This record gives sequence, structure tokens and C-alpha cells, in this order.
Amino acid sequence: MWAHTVAEAELRGPLPRRWLHSLGVSQRAAEIAELVEGDAELLASAAVLHDVGYAPRLTVTGFHPLDGARFLRETHAAEERLTRLVANHSFALLEAEERGLRAVLEAEFPLLDDQRLVDALVYCDMTTTPDGEVTSADARLAEITGRYGSDSLVGRFIRRASPEILAAVGRVEAALAAQPR
Repeated sequence: MWAHTVAEAELRGPLPRRWLHSLGVSQRAAEIAELVEGDAELLASAAVLHDVGYAPRLTVTGFHPLDGARFLRETHAAEERLTRLVANHSFALLEAEERGLRAVLEAEFPLLDDQRLVDALVYCDMTTTPDGEVTSADARLAEITGRYGSDSLVGRFIRRASPEILAAVGRVEAALAAQPR
């Protein structure tokens, strides 16, 4: 899949831990593919590419969802739904607001109105550790806060986004529990 190749080229060498996280998020997407029916490939692409904007050579604004989505749109002519998922993953709009970039993000990459896809990507990201292992959303939120500090920009964002993140993860877990075994 081209998305895997692109993510690997941008992240594996300069940011090996970010690459492991992206691989783990991609694995989570494969595990829940049945929840998004015909959009499994889109979810898989968004999962492996969601953090591509962290790649040092792609940093323009310093806000990885925006930098990554722009790179995908401008360099790879990625489809609009994919760039919008990457740009808005895990309630990035709230972090964009903290950074003074909300209007820019909203103008270039409006939120998708497909809640199941949005929730699925949040679930995959927020139940995967930085090393690509499975974790709980609560543990992941605590890890992010601990890594950045509760008073940092990211710490403030995570505090604001936590209720939405936990709700999205809860909706996916409920949908998974309702699946026939």
C-alpha cells in the first residue's frame, strides 16, 4: 500500500519510535476494519499516515496534523477524505485552537461528517502506545500528559480533548462488543 511506503520513508529513519507507533495504529485499524465496511482501506491509510507530519523535513507550521495533511495533498495528491482524516485526527482541531491555527485547519481541511471513521481513527491512535503496543485510552492519555507536561500546550489540549477522545473510544468499543463472534 502506498500509504505504508510513504509513512515508512518519512518516519522510520528520523523518528523510529513514531514509526513504531504508526505501525501499531495501522495494526489496530486492521483489527477493527469490519466496523468501517467499505472504508477499511481509507482507515488503514489514515492510520499509518496520521503522524507523518512529525517528519522533520515536512515541518512547516510545527503542527503535525496540518503539516502532514498538506504534504499528502500537495506531494501525493492524496484523496480529500484521507487528508481531512489526517488533519483532524484525535480532535486535532482543539490543539489547532491552542496554537492559533484553528481557522487555517478548518478552512483547508474541514471535519469529516462520517463519525464512524473519525471514531475509528481516534480509537486506533489512542489505544496504541508510542512503541506500537496496545493500551487503554486512559493509559495513553496519561502517557501523553506525562510526556509533555500538564501545563504544556499539548497537555492543555489533551485535558480539553479527553472527554471527546474517551467518548469516541467508547463508541468503537461498544460497536466491537456488538459484533457477532
